[in-house]
Order: sequence, then structure tokens, then C-alpha cells
Amino acid sequence: MCGIVGFCDAKAKKEKKRIIKDMADKIAHRGPDGEGYFVDDVVALGHRRLSIIDLNTGGQPIFNQEKTKAIIFNGEIYNYESLRDELQEKGYVFQTKTDTEVILHGYTEWHDELFTKLRGMFAFVIYDLETHELVGARDHFGIKPFYYYKDENKFLFASEIKAMLAYPDFSKSVNTDALKMYLIFQYSVKEETFFKGVFKLKPGHYFHYKDGSLDIKPYFELGFDKNTNKSYDDVKKELESVLKDSVYYHQTTSDVEVGAYLSGGVDSSYVVSVAKPDKTFSVGFSYEGFDETDYAQDLSKTLGIKNTRKKISADDFFEALPKIEWHTDEPHANLSTVPLYFLSELTRKEVKVALAGEGSDEMFAGYNEYNDPYLLRVYLCLPLFLRKGIRCICKHLPHFPGRNTLIRYGLPFYERYIGHGSYMESDEANLILADPLKNDETIADVIKPYYDQVKNESELTKKMFIDYHFWLPQDILLKADKMSMSHSIELRTPLMDKDVFAYAKTIPNKYLLKNKETKYVFRDIAKETIPDEWARRRKCGFPVPFSKWIRDEKYYKMIKEAFNRDYVKDYFDQNYINQLLEDHYLGKKNNGRKIYNIYCFLVWYKVYFT
Repeated sequence: MCGIVGFCDAKAKKEKKRIIKDMADKIAHRGPDGEGYFVDDVVALGHRRLSIIDLNTGGQPIFNQEKTKAIIFNGEIYNYESLRDELQEKGYVFQTKTDTEVILHGYTEWHDELFTKLRGMFAFVIYDLETHELVGARDHFGIKPFYYYKDENKFLFASEIKAMLAYPDFSKSVNTDALKMYLIFQYSVKEETFFKGVFKLKPGHYFHYKDGSLDIKPYFELGFDKNTNKSYDDVKKELESVLKDSVYYHQTTSDVEVGAYLSGGVDSSYVVSVAKPDKTFSVGFSYEGFDETDYAQDLSKTLGIKNTRKKISADDFFEALPKIEWHTDEPHANLSTVPLYFLSELTRKEVKVALAGEGSDEMFAGYNEYNDPYLLRVYLCLPLFLRKGIRCICKHLPHFPGRNTLIRYGLPFYERYIGHGSYMESDEANLILADPLKNDETIADVIKPYYDQVKNESELTKKMFIDYHFWLPQDILLKADKMSMSHSIELRTPLMDKDVFAYAKTIPNKYLLKNKETKYVFRDIAKETIPDEWARRRKCGFPVPFSKWIRDEKYYKMIKEAFNRDYVKDYFDQNYINQLLEDHYLGKKNNGRKIYNIYCFLVWYKVYFT
């Protein structure tokens, strides 16, 4: 696991060397074990290394024997040994034992067809010293980040945006077009980031860059094939084999010790029960009802595994937020990012590779939102125009049980379902924004192009498809990467794997949701290795008592001070956001999540722009 940086411009080599070193130093936390650089008249490449495989000879950039190609790589390839055997049979000679060199020779042999052969998490760039072409790719699901910037004079790329700030001609400015959808989604949802001109390379995409021309294409597109006639028992047996195979490769592809994150949920519990690492790590909060570390410790004892845990206080939480927003690069308001930061800090004291349970909910339909209650499914059978009418009536009525549901489900799918972060609609986002930033953009403008690809599929398939493209790569996997790498931890996600997806996409929905239970077949498999109580525990995420904390005067004043800084009026209606805070503090409404979205943006802005 590492960090990569690079650029193409017309600067002199001496200046390039200084700049690329400065850029790489910005992300030294991604690779504290070593650094390496290559510079010529066209390109500068930089690499920060966290040594996991081939500890002695795996430094980068790595060159082919002829010194005509160079690669910098961030990630792990779990099938690299079989690919290396295949390449050796074709006559390729290897100078190291790394997966990095396998990618380099693999590209020489298979060109763009290589990307679909790779099993793992990756972001890499290969440079051809003869043609001066750059080729780069990002893994299938977006486990590893990749950002780029291009204008007529230069092309920059990096594992984290902050590295670009060290480039002397980079003009740093806020992309205010991203703010409205951030308020709705709780994370940066657009291809262009909050730094104007900086873009994300989408998951499953690759690029070619030469002479100022950038060409981006997909090599992998998500899809489902649920036409199997296999029995439930056959599906369960085959899936169990696929899962154990993935855990095996994610655990054993390492030359250093591998530990595991462990919560009270079924996902990490299953991974731990199969991998049986020597050490697990857990965090919770010093607040009644927001601590699952007892569950994690009990399971570790049952499995005979050492568990180390830590409890986080409100002061810990608020003090860490500026560091966290610096590490996420863009404003990010998923509350679970904070405990993940502390979990990574705790883990790094003993190991530098850890397994985690991310990806299971998207693979096997684990979110509570996937399992609509029976009466709601009946209600959705009503024509949309009737539900729209009921929605309009309910919006003008005082609160009653079910009112919010009737309002939400009076919208078409592509206006009401964005995943799990939505706490407001487009009209309320406009009320929060400063007047110059209000606009007519709606959720449908973002979601509908994806919805149209699955509009004839089931409600469940639509939801999973949207989450694969939004919630998973831009929230779940982003925070997993950024928080683990903030403490130089390589986090591996065996349930978020190419081979696991290849099987999961064929599982009939009736095996995923059954008897009011989410990810039914996965839980059934988990029962073979963990107690039934763990396997059947309802999804609860990483609970954080932020909404309760800010009813304490100390933290209320902290938020209020942030809301009333002078520059806030450039982005938000200060009267409106102060009223949100007052109503929450006085117990009139629970506006905690809306307040957190706004506050995280302001913390991020202060870190990067003041």
C-alpha cells in the first residue's frame, strides 16, 4: 500500500525533481517506509512506500529490463503469483517478487486487456520512456483513490488531492457547484471534486495521456445476472467457498502480520472467524448505547483471539475533526469516519495490515433500506400520481407517525433513493445555501443517468446498483482508505472483491432478503463460524452520539462559533443554519445530521482555505 504522485509539464528537470519531492511529502503518511522518484524532460513520478510484499527489493518506480517502461503503483494484487507464472512461461524475467512488476510486464503482454485480469485494489500509472505516453487505471470498485488535474500546460495526478497543492502553478479554489449535492448526500458526489479542476478517475476506468491529450474509458461495468435456477443449498455452498477463498488471499498475500478490525456486526465478525488472525481491534464511544466493543471482545474470546479496544470521548471526537477533514481531501460528513480514524490509530500500534468487513452490505443486500416493510411495498403499488398527491397534502400537515415516509415515497425512485446519507431534499438544501449558490439542480440530475440503466429491474436491484456507484466508492471505500492510510495502515476488504462480486451478482433476490431479514444467505453462511446472535444481529452501522453531544452547552457553543465566522455567509444562509442549531439545542427538532453536514464543510474549509 502506497501513495503515488506525478505530473507532465515543460519545466526543467531540476525543478521537476524539487516539485515531485514536495508533492510526495504531502502524502508521506501513505508510505512512511520509503520513497522513490523518476524525472525526465516530460514527466515526473513519485512514490511513497508502505512495505508489505518483498520488503527488501520492492522500491518504486520499478522499471522493465530494457528500462523503457516505469510504473508507480498503490494497492495489492491478490492473484499476482498466478499472473507471474503465466508471464514467466511467456519469457518475462522478473527482478523482484512484487505484484508491481507483474502489472508492468502484464501491460507489456496484454495492454489494456490487463486491467480485467487483476484481482485486487489498485491505482497505478505506467510511463513509456520512448513514446512518452502515460497509462493509468483504478480498480473495479474504487477501493483505491486516484485524482487528476489537466489544463493546456500540465497534467497532474495523485493518490490524494493535497499532493497537488505542492505543485507551484496549481490554483486552489473551491468548486461551489459541488456544495448543494454534498449537503444532500453527505459526501462529494460529482466527478469534479471540491477543488476546482480536480477530478476523480471513476472506478473501473483507465486512461491514456500523451501530448496534452487525455482519453478515459471504462474497462469494467457493473451489472447483474440473476437468472440462475440453482437451489438455495447450492448457492449457499458455492458462495461459502468463494468467500473463504477471498479471505484466504486477502490474508496471506503479505510478508507482514495481518490483523483485523472488529465491530459488533456480522461482516467483520465473519471475516475474523474465517481468517482467525492473532489480533483484532475495536473502538466505541463513552456514551451509553453507543458502544459495541463488548460484543467484539466477547467474540474474540470465543474465537481465542486477542482483542484491543478503545473508547472515544466527545472531546476526542471534536479535536480529531480537523485532521480527519484534512485526510479526506474533500468535506465528508459520515459520522462513522471518526471512529474509523481512531480504530486505525489503535491498530497501527501493533500491525500495519488489517482485514475489514466493508462491501458485504452492497454485495448481499445488507442495508435496512433494502428491505421495505410489506405495507410500504403495497403502498408503492399505487400509481405515482396518487402518491404525489398524498405527498403534497402531507407536507402541509403537522407531524404524525408515517408522515415522512408518505412524503418521501411520493417521489419517483430516482428522486427519493440516493443511498443512506440523505437528510434533506433539494428545496431545503437551497434554504441552507447562500443566495448566490442556490440553484435548480435536483437529486434526479445526479441519479437518473444511473437509474435509467436499471429502470426495468426490481426495486432491490435498483437500490444496489445506485449504491455501487455512489455510496460504496464515494463514502464507504473512501473513508476506509483515507482513515486507514492516515495512520499508515493497509486496509483489506475481502468481501469487496472481484471474484466475490462475480458470484454475488448472480444470487437471486429471494435468497438475499427473506423473512424480513437482510443478506439472508450471507448470514446463514456466517452461522457456521460465529454464534447465531452475531450472525442475525440487525445492521446498525457505527453509531455516534453527535446529535446528543451538541445539546451540551460546550459543543453547542463550538458549533455556533463556527457557524458565525465571517466567511460562512459566502456559502450558507447564516440565519437559517443558526436556527437549525437553536431548534436542535432546545430540543424542538433533531437537526443533528444537517448540522454535522454543514459543520464538516466549515471544518474542511478552515483547514484548506483559511
